[in-house]
Amino acid sequence: MVTLLNSVQGPDKRLRHPEKARLPDTPAMRKPAWIRVKAPATQTFEGTRTTLRRHGLHTVCEEAACPNIGECWSKRHATVMIMGDACTRACAFCNVATGKPAHLDPDEPARTAAAIADLDLTHVVVTSVDRDDLADGGAAHFAQTIIAIRRAAPKTTIEVLTPDFMRKEGALEVVLEAGPDVFNHNVETVPSLYRRIRPGANFAHSVTLLRDAKRLDPAVFTKSGIMIGLGETDDEVESLMDDLRAADVDFLTIGQYLQPTRKHAAITRFVTPERFAEYKRVGEAKGFLLVASTPLTRSSYHAGEDFERLKAARLASSALKV
Repeated sequence: MVTLLNSVQGPDKRLRHPEKARLPDTPAMRKPAWIRVKAPATQTFEGTRTTLRRHGLHTVCEEAACPNIGECWSKRHATVMIMGDACTRACAFCNVATGKPAHLDPDEPARTAAAIADLDLTHVVVTSVDRDDLADGGAAHFAQTIIAIRRAAPKTTIEVLTPDFMRKEGALEVVLEAGPDVFNHNVETVPSLYRRIRPGANFAHSVTLLRDAKRLDPAVFTKSGIMIGLGETDDEVESLMDDLRAADVDFLTIGQYLQPTRKHAAITRFVTPERFAEYKRVGEAKGFLLVASTPLTRSSYHAGEDFERLKAARLASSALKV
């Protein structure tokens, strides 16, 4: 998942990452003015939090310390994180805790669906931690959640942001059979940085997963996201775009990596809003239906509005081919 964070947290935040406790501190860079966001302070924000708490749900908004939480929750938007709050991997960029996951909660799909109905969402993003401990990587739990949402909130469109399901044969098919509107899997960074930034994952496998999703269900929108500021070059970013377009990915999100703690990967550069606009121009020229590229872009940021833009872009593209 893309977990692009607001600021380096204090020492107490490190308790979430005991596996990183012995790592040396990495340098922290001061955020430029265009990264800073306002703290949440609305009744709607509190209402969203109350609803999520009442249904006992985790969100990537909180677990990943997303800087857009104030804006999104004030609009009653939230990204639900299923299958617990402990991930079986320890990516160098990610603020989600690593540890031994709890058993799956069979009531979670129904509780998720009930919360979405209570929030009256038009579009929802459902993501998860990595569950390498499960035989199917949690694919059946994703499917059950999609089905439960369809029943409780039939007008809500559903976007899933899944793990890579590495070595989980048949998992992708299980998720797609449940009928999500958008299949999202983030490649996170360029291939040369995987060993350091995303250990346990494989870039080629992630691209193949996205290609197979489109092959299995040509109607589903496919989506992926990356972070800038981990040590990649602009040439590598453009090459990654080519790889995703070769896999027929529809939508690319690009945002600034922000360091969650000094034990996480250091930021190598802050990219200006103008450069992010250039990434968007290049990506659109390469054929993506949609590219969201700003410093504060996150994988599920403005996902509902972007879904409407995706549909419009597909219609326009189809009309041009007639």
